[in-house]
Amino acid sequence: MTLGEGGTPLVRSRVIGPRAGLPGLFFKLENLSATGSYKDRFAAVAVSDMLARGQRRCLATSSGNTGAALAAYCAAAGIDCHVALVETAPLEKCRQLLAYGARLHRIRGFGLRPEVTGQVFELLQEFGGQPASAMQISAYRYSPRGMTGVQTIGLELPAQVDQPIDHVFCPAGGCGAAVAIARGFRWLARHRGLSRVPRIEIVQPRGNDTIASALRRGDSEGREIVCETKISGLQVPNLIDGNLAIAECGATGGTGHLVEDAEVWETQARLAREEGIFCEPAGAAATAAVLKACAAGELARDAIVVALVTGSGFKDAPSIERMTGASPLPVVEFDDFRQAVAASPTT
Repeated sequence: MTLGEGGTPLVRSRVIGPRAGLPGLFFKLENLSATGSYKDRFAAVAVSDMLARGQRRCLATSSGNTGAALAAYCAAAGIDCHVALVETAPLEKCRQLLAYGARLHRIRGFGLRPEVTGQVFELLQEFGGQPASAMQISAYRYSPRGMTGVQTIGLELPAQVDQPIDHVFCPAGGCGAAVAIARGFRWLARHRGLSRVPRIEIVQPRGNDTIASALRRGDSEGREIVCETKISGLQVPNLIDGNLAIAECGATGGTGHLVEDAEVWETQARLAREEGIFCEPAGAAATAAVLKACAAGELARDAIVVALVTGSGFKDAPSIERMTGASPLPVVEFDDFRQAVAASPTT
């Protein structure tokens, strides 16, 4: 099963990196994938595996991106798709899933309170074990085969830049993506002679600090929390792959980074206006952490740094309204348009 996932561009920052004193900053544009996020890599492998096993019902959880990817690939494969959505999933993501024909169940407290989130996972595990059914959650704990698809990010990156990469900043909710990227790089080191595995840096909003602080302190385990961040896609109060991420990313020399919601929203606006990159807030979290680490003197000026841009701006209208204003665009007369153009600066 494929919808053209993978092979997303890696582009060098023209403004944000140089202004921060980091000319070697690159953006991995996963927002340009088929359904608008890196989760397509997961869905391609997960749904292919279901077809091979003759499974016809997919049970999933999502804040939107995993669900959209699974719904699209299931639609193409003729598989029935049920998605338990976190309570705060943006309406645009819900509509995207509905467009693919998925059956949605938006659950109060899911994605915010760890006890409710745990109950949802347990229920889906029970029904996912029935004949011809499969539970697909983008985490090694639940769907290790599907997560091998995400490892391809780590396989692609070294071929896209002509210097060894020093750091990869990865936004983390359940933390599976960071584990996958670390494993992709390590596979290249073992089997293709990659000279150096970059530091895989974990980025979380302060309101969802399940593992970032623990990794920075050198702890071996994270903690479940009551989620308080408003950054959709990074609202995961349970550890899921968190302890695995601490071990695997810590082994690369990476550490944890916390960002405030306001810093993420500001960076989202900067990516659009200074780099031409239109992403959702979760897709801006990695870049926000890069800027914070750079200001704190944690990154060498000549470092090669990759920030993952994980999802499209079309997936989160409230954040775009925050950036641009919610008022409808007025209709103007032609003469008003002419005067505005004539009055605009040319230099």
